[in-house]
Amino acid sequence: MRFVDEYRNRELARRYVEEIRMVVRQPWTLMEVCGGQTHTIVKYGIDELLPPGITLVHGPGCPVCVTPIAMIDKAIAIASGTDVIFASFGDMLRVPGSSRDLLSVKAGGSDVRVVYSPLDAVRIAVENPDKKVVFFAVGFETTAPANALSVDHAARLGLKNFSILCSHVLVPPAIEAILSSPGNKVQGILAAGHVCAVMGYEEYEPLAARYNVPIVVTGFEPLDILHGVLMAVRQLEARTSFVENQYSRAVRRDGNIPAKELMNRVFEVTDRMWRGIGEIPQSGLRLRAEFSMFDAERAFDRVAEISSQESTECIAGLVLQGRKKPNECTAFGSTCRPERPLGAPMVSSEGACAAYYHYKSIPAREHAV
Repeated sequence: MRFVDEYRNRELARRYVEEIRMVVRQPWTLMEVCGGQTHTIVKYGIDELLPPGITLVHGPGCPVCVTPIAMIDKAIAIASGTDVIFASFGDMLRVPGSSRDLLSVKAGGSDVRVVYSPLDAVRIAVENPDKKVVFFAVGFETTAPANALSVDHAARLGLKNFSILCSHVLVPPAIEAILSSPGNKVQGILAAGHVCAVMGYEEYEPLAARYNVPIVVTGFEPLDILHGVLMAVRQLEARTSFVENQYSRAVRRDGNIPAKELMNRVFEVTDRMWRGIGEIPQSGLRLRAEFSMFDAERAFDRVAEISSQESTECIAGLVLQGRKKPNECTAFGSTCRPERPLGAPMVSSEGACAAYYHYKSIPAREHAV
């Protein structure tokens, strides 16, 4: 298929790998931020093709994975209401809360629906005026414009029965939290192309300068990843640190201006908890005061005080910070599997643990239940 296969060309991939081998002179550790990039790397064996001195570690760029367990429990509490229609993207339904997930709530008879757009949830609210319709608004900057649009549309329609459970997070503060941590070993960043397609990459430039780390905006196909690695390694070997745009076919420096304007009109920046990581200052979005009537945490004030503890057996936080690989977890492939996950990275389609489970061999003993 054109525009896909051309970024999976084996001969070009070999050329990139060979060029990386020619450029690299010393060991370097790079972090790919996005879970989609992680799946490409693991599925196509890119980490195994690279020279031994290049180490790829996996970052916190899986929106499902970083949604805190307390937010999942809030979603479950809201969805369990008798007068509620709870709408969500499908990848959130099997993310484990403290004791169950949204799929089990649906199986128990609650009205939990999978939608393909937040505007579908607005339509459901219009069609069901006697029900409270809640959309689970999670994700990075990529999904924020559509969720902002749904709130703006609901406001224009004058809907009283629509709200969003907002758990939006922002990439640059998470990168800064990783780069500024005492044990950080990341020397270069492969930034998420779809986030930058919305936001641009201006806000990454101060990070590259402050921490002397090259940041390369990278796409999601194998050749994108290899090209991004080559660009980052060239900078590292030359002792330079600035932002480069490998994904120029989709990303501009200033991003999608109308989308950013809509986001800024509906949302404002706030502190946000990250699953497995903790609170990162100014790393999330919440509804502005003028749209607070669409805030599900206010509409269902009984959930405001819900707090939850994460599994002590799951090392998702260390995986999301690039400090551990999924198969270094003692639960990986045994007590934690896709059909019975301990943490979100095992169930999410962008989770690093799911990528390792599906694409890397696991010793038979780790499959034992």
